[in-house]
Amino acid sequence: MLQPKKTKYRRRQKGRMKGEAQRGNQLAFGTFGIKALESAWITGRQIEAARQAVVRHMKREGQLWIRIFPDKPITKKPAEVRMGKGKGSPEGFVAPVTPGRIILETEGVPYEVAKEALRLGAQKLPITTKFIVRRDFEIE
Repeated sequence: MLQPKKTKYRRRQKGRMKGEAQRGNQLAFGTFGIKALESAWITGRQIEAARQAVVRHMKREGQLWIRIFPDKPITKKPAEVRMGKGKGSPEGFVAPVTPGRIILETEGVPYEVAKEALRLGAQKLPITTKFIVRRDFEIE
């Protein structure tokens, strides 16, 4: 049987974000977190804006974990360029996020502070999110 010809370079297509998150969908480090409810590409700038908003509200108390990393390169062709002539130049990096994925986690701050801080951080993201709490947490 004939094997398909192997090319030197693997084409990296944009891909589709179908289904729920298979990994990164449970709290692993902190007590509080925000979970994605939609699919989207989140840029490094959006992640950094959310991080700054959360850290500023927590007044540098507690700890923050960012559970997503922008490792997918996005290319773009210049405006008014004809079709063909290869792939566009890299424009930036994104993190593909599917529903159920944990984006941020915090620990070491009271419930109210964490809820407000993560709400402010979630406003900086292009998707709807949900505030979640670890199962064994008791509100004092």
